[in-house]
Amino acid sequence: MKDFAGTPGTLTGLVLRVSQFVFAAGSIASMATTNSFFDITAFCYLIASMGLQLVWSFGLAILDAYAILKRKVLHGPVLVSLFVVGDWVTATLSLAAASSSAGIMVLYFNDLDRCNFGPECRKYQMAVALAYMSWIGVGTSSLIMLWLLASG
Repeated sequence: MKDFAGTPGTLTGLVLRVSQFVFAAGSIASMATTNSFFDITAFCYLIASMGLQLVWSFGLAILDAYAILKRKVLHGPVLVSLFVVGDWVTATLSLAAASSSAGIMVLYFNDLDRCNFGPECRKYQMAVALAYMSWIGVGTSSLIMLWLLASG
């Protein structure tokens, strides 16, 4: 298998995983600091999805850091297949959660004009924006993993 930017055990792969982790943590923190996020199912789904993203990205960031320190190659076909499946599952869940939460935000802001929570609405918007940023990272990573699996 080829070694290109974003593959497991490279510095760019570690940066991708850390950025996914940071954006997912920011999304959870922004949403969880509101008083009424649990009233809306899409927001609960966003928290659950970002929680899964947080765990997945943190685990793979630790694995990438270990591989960089020990100069190990993480390109075994079974390991890359696991990365592909995990990345695609988390990417799909993250996109679905971010999109459903964004739909609720559009409904509140534009259609119902009911966003009279003030600062809470801005926190909801920030959580959705950070969820999309996390999805961009995991989407990029999942395409790289698929490309790595196909090249091997």
